[in-house]
Formats: sequence, C-alpha cells, structure tokens
Amino acid sequence: MASAAEQLASNLNFSTFAKAEDLKKRLWFTLGALLVYRLGTYIPLPGLNPEAFAQAFAGQSGGILGLFNMFSGGAVERMAIFALGIMPYISASIIVQLMTSVVPSLEQLKKEGEQGRKVINQYTRYGTVLLGTLQAYGIAVGLESGSGLVGDPGWFFRISTVISLLGGTMFLMWLGEQITSRGIGNGISLIIFAGIVAHLPTALAGTLELGRTGALSTPLILAIIVMVVAVIALIVFVERAQRRLLIQYPKRQVGNKMFQGDTSHLPLKLNTAGVIPAIFASSLLLLPATLAGFANTSSLPSWATTVVAALGHGQPLYMVLYGGMIAFFAFFYTAIVFNPKDTADNLKKHGGFILGIRPGERTAEYIDYVLTRITVIGAIYLMFVCILPEVMIAQTGVPFYLGGTSLLIVVSVTLDTVAQVQGHLIAQQYEGLIKKSKLRGGKRGR
Repeated sequence: MASAAEQLASNLNFSTFAKAEDLKKRLWFTLGALLVYRLGTYIPLPGLNPEAFAQAFAGQSGGILGLFNMFSGGAVERMAIFALGIMPYISASIIVQLMTSVVPSLEQLKKEGEQGRKVINQYTRYGTVLLGTLQAYGIAVGLESGSGLVGDPGWFFRISTVISLLGGTMFLMWLGEQITSRGIGNGISLIIFAGIVAHLPTALAGTLELGRTGALSTPLILAIIVMVVAVIALIVFVERAQRRLLIQYPKRQVGNKMFQGDTSHLPLKLNTAGVIPAIFASSLLLLPATLAGFANTSSLPSWATTVVAALGHGQPLYMVLYGGMIAFFAFFYTAIVFNPKDTADNLKKHGGFILGIRPGERTAEYIDYVLTRITVIGAIYLMFVCILPEVMIAQTGVPFYLGGTSLLIVVSVTLDTVAQVQGHLIAQQYEGLIKKSKLRGGKRGR
C-alpha cells in the first residue's frame, strides 16, 4: 500500500490538479478566508487615536508587542479589531491540554474519541472567551493610561474595546475552524502564517534599504541570504525527519484461512513539540522588557534596570535563558502531546508489538526511551534555528521578522499545507483508478 501511494505521488502533475474540482474549491475558500482576515487587521478600534498610538507603539516594538504584532499580521501596531489575534485560543488550547494530563475526568474524555474531543474543544472555546476578555480589558486600561491615545476614556471605551477585541478573536477562531473543515491545511496555523508572510516583503525591503544607505555591506547581505536559505533547508529536513519503530502484528486465522502477520511503523517526529517552545520562550523573555517600557524608567530600582538591560536582544544572558527555555518547553510540550503509555496500550489492544520488547509497560518504557533521545536532537535543532538569527539580528540590525521563530512557522505551515494538497491529489487519483476498474469490470460482465 505504501509503495502504491508513493507511486501515485510521483505521478502527480498539473493535469491531476486541474481535474481535482474539490481541491480547487478548498483552495479558493482558504484564500478568501485569509483575505477576510487581512482586511480585518486594518479596521481600527473605536475611540482610539491611531496617530498617537503609532508613535507609542514605535517605542515598544522591540518587546513582546513586536512578537504579538508579528503573529497578528500587523494588527497590534494599528490596534485593529484583530489585535488579540488567535493567541488567546492557542493559550487556552495549551492550558486544556495540560489539564487533560492532570484532571482524570478530562483524561477520560480524551480517550472517548470524537464525542470527547467535541467536549474538550468546547472547554477550549470557553477558555478562549475568558482569556480574551481579561487580555482585552488589560489592553483597554493600558490604552487609557497612555497620553492622548483615547479621546473619551471611561467604561464605555473599555466595554467597546473588550467587545471589539474579543469579537475579533472569536471570529478568527471560527474562521480557522472553517478553513480546517472546508479549506486546506490547519486554519489556526494558516492565519498566523498569513500574518507573518504579509510582513516579510517589508522586512526584505528594510534589509535592502540598509544596504543601499551603507548601513549593511553587500557581503553581509549575501551572508544573511545564505543563512536564511540554510536555515530553511535545515527546517525542512528536520521537520520531515522521523524515527520509525517497526511494529509487528501476529498471524491471524479467519475461518479456514490463515493470514500472514503484517508489519507497520510507528513514526516518531524528531521535533514533536513544533514551534510552541520558541513562542513560549520568546513571550516569557520579552515580558520584563515590555513591562519596563510601559513603566516610568526613573521609578525603577537599579537592579530592575540592570536585569532589563541584560535581557535585551543579543545579550549573553538573553541567549542563555532563551536556549534553556526552548529546551525545557521542547521536553515539556512533547510530554503533553505524546503519551507513550497510551500508545503502548493501543498497540497491545490491536495485537501489535515491537520486536524484542514485551507488550504493555515495557513497550511504553522503550517508546519513552527513544522519544527522549530524539527530543534531545529536536531541542538542539530548535535552539540553533532560533538563536542563530537572534545573533544576526543583534549584530546587524536586520528586521525582527527574519527571526528563527517566524521562519520556523512559515516553513512548517508550508510543509503541512503542501502535504495536505498532495493527499487530496492522491485521493483524487485513487478515486479515478477505482472508477476505471469498475467500468472495466462492467464491460467484462456484459
């Protein structure tokens, strides 16, 4: 079956795509949904002075606001109705996943299949509303504290801001679910992807402008381009890398026939945690600098000023903590999303086993042993991909959007979307082969 799928994949061409009407509808729906998202990033909050906010944001763009602005597609710097983006939903999803590993009732729901997943998804939506409301209210209060940012501060502005920002987040959550079910790819990931890609031309133009003015030399710009291409190649290689464990199924008898035992593979990704460790590490490290930027610098104690300066981009302490937190979250999130015990129980239930390993607890220990060691490689890869661009940014002043986190998200989402497109094309070819075989069988019967 695998060789047949590989042969079909190698035979994919433009004519196959032209015949895939359902795939084309899904692609057009995805593009239309992303266009709606991009339009929403230009609709400002009511009651806000856009010019005054743009000036205030310029002084904070290097902190956590710059990171959130990247994920929201520039909606933060314009303080649009999509300024919260999809981050409350992602945070709620991670919190619910954590709780499923701690709360027995949620863990049981996770094992109940489709019905249990629907209940967990509903809890995630409730969590999104709660987190979105708290963050939106915090933004409203923060905007009121700024000088000249709000024309008429008060409860009316706070309530309208909370409704606008929360409504934008809930709409994006719904839009992402629609893309996932009716379009191509993971809707939430594509929304973040679209926001980052929309600002990449600006980042490239800014880099070239630095070269034109002489701030960056031509050899250095070429070195940056080579580095970006090398990092992309590394991301593609590692994100597609798998450690396959051979699974053996015993012989089985159906009636008077004896069927030979089958074999398959249990694929373990080298980077199971994905881009989550980089996002979490960046958010936590940029938080102190952002809070200090909003506070009055003269009122801060000397030790706080020293800590904030040490946690700046390119500083040794920042790099060490950034790498350590990426490694920690790589192991932490992998432990949440992949449970070796559940995998071993499912293999035992279906009669599968790893050669030389006793089914059950010993299999779970072996899977955990292998997963831990490949996660070490995955964590080192994430640290390298994220820290190398940070060093280049600190040394050369390259725009923030060329960071390792943005490259990691863009390449990962692109690989996933291309894989889904290929899957639809392969399914289209399978359907065509089945129809042809039925027509031939019908002609022979006549």
